Amino acid sequence: MTRYTLHGIFASGPTYKVGLMLHMTSTPFDYVHVDLRSGAHKADAFLAKNRYGQVPVLDDHEKDICLCQSSVILDYLADETGRFGGKDRAERLRAREWQLWGAGQLTTGIYRTRALKLGFFQFPEQVAEANFNAANGALKELNGLLDGRDWLVGAGPTIADLDIYGIAAYAHQAEVDLANYAHLRRWMAKVEALPGFKNVDTALPKESVKA
Repeated sequence: MTRYTLHGIFASGPTYKVGLMLHMTSTPFDYVHVDLRSGAHKADAFLAKNRYGQVPVLDDHEKDICLCQSSVILDYLADETGRFGGKDRAERLRAREWQLWGAGQLTTGIYRTRALKLGFFQFPEQVAEANFNAANGALKELNGLLDGRDWLVGAGPTIADLDIYGIAAYAHQAEVDLANYAHLRRWMAKVEALPGFKNVDTALPKESVKA
């Protein structure tokens, strides 16, 4: 049996983050497509794995652990694979700070604006404008914070980079222009050049697949 099973849907940004981590650590995994449109994430069998009825979910069959929330899963995989966890506890904590920061305006702005542009959700005009402004505000802040640094934490890539990249990578689907964010684009290119990288269109299949 393959040690890990990832439950999710190809269109999910949080599921993409976990898929990216698995690919970049060369970790084999089975993939179970969760059809959100049919309500599969609210079925009893899925809720037994994730009380929140959300994707992604990662099953570790070897250790009999089932985890949800992408940032928690990335943290767990960093320990299990020995990759992207930072050189010490201080760097791991800094990485977690970035993950929590990213879960705020960056996620709200980009993911919700993307959902609107792709027709997944509808928002009142004022809410849509607020989401778009949140995306640009967070990206501007991120761009400034990347000035003079190659990676978000320390001298090499960590789960912070994979997590934040997994949000910023959807800016184009949200129709947010990154032309004015030179430091951000440079950093994104560095992530994309890492071994095992997969983009948002190739990291996850559109149906269940065995490793």
